[in-house]
Amino acid sequence: MNIVRTVAEMRAGVARARRQGGTVGLVPTMGAFHEGHLSLMRAARESNDLVVVSLFVNPTQFGPSEDLASYPRDEARDAAIAEQQGVDILFAPDAAEVYPDGFSTGIHVKGITEVLDGASRGAFHFDGVATVVTKLFGIVTPDDAYFGQKDAQQVLVVRRVVRDLNLAVRIRACPIVREPDGLAMSSRNVYLDADARRQAAALNRALDAAASVHEAGERDAATIVAAAARVLSHAGIRPDYLELRSAEDLSPLERVDRDALLAVAARVGAARLIDNHVLTITAEEGES
Repeated sequence: MNIVRTVAEMRAGVARARRQGGTVGLVPTMGAFHEGHLSLMRAARESNDLVVVSLFVNPTQFGPSEDLASYPRDEARDAAIAEQQGVDILFAPDAAEVYPDGFSTGIHVKGITEVLDGASRGAFHFDGVATVVTKLFGIVTPDDAYFGQKDAQQVLVVRRVVRDLNLAVRIRACPIVREPDGLAMSSRNVYLDADARRQAAALNRALDAAASVHEAGERDAATIVAAAARVLSHAGIRPDYLELRSAEDLSPLERVDRDALLAVAARVGAARLIDNHVLTITAEEGES
């Protein structure tokens, strides 16, 4: 595995693969690898000749009061893990390489960035995500890019960027990887002490409770959300948001008459965690 630091090196590595007719898969990350990241690397490895993993803690998607300075970083550990997964290139630029002096361009996606995490964290967050991902697509020129469904809103934002800007990359969303107790794997889980770690498992239990109500036939959005809210309240968790929205465009739903995203964010101990379930409708419901 090669570790490259510059845009020029990265482009040269891709050019060599392209000359041999190879396909390129990209896994954008901020490091602190866990099994969720590894599942993306494996998916990329199965389908591409050249696998690139970017490792860049993107400063433009963090607010002034967020955890940029303390975000977990261990490049040596991450590089060893990536190599074990068969990654070909680890692209690990510094901030000046990604945002050189005079950088003044940003990508803003309207609508879907203004709710859920956009409302909770601020519009800057998805502007930072959209901008850095667009830059990575321009640098790596992947055929496929792999993202985790845990960041469901981020996946929708990236898909919209690709569609609106006619970018020649396929977005592959991979399933959420969970701990045995259901907690979604996240780099921020390392912030949790033992008590907070036990409490955090309630996030997935809450989503499961809502999913069970939906599977039993309930279609009223408020009733479904209330089932999740009761579990969170019992666990002493006050969510930043707990909402049921269209899985396609994040528009609000009063009834689940199409595939829906039930999304939650909450601060548990020292960590702000997110999770989601997609509630699907049956073919018969979709045709009615």
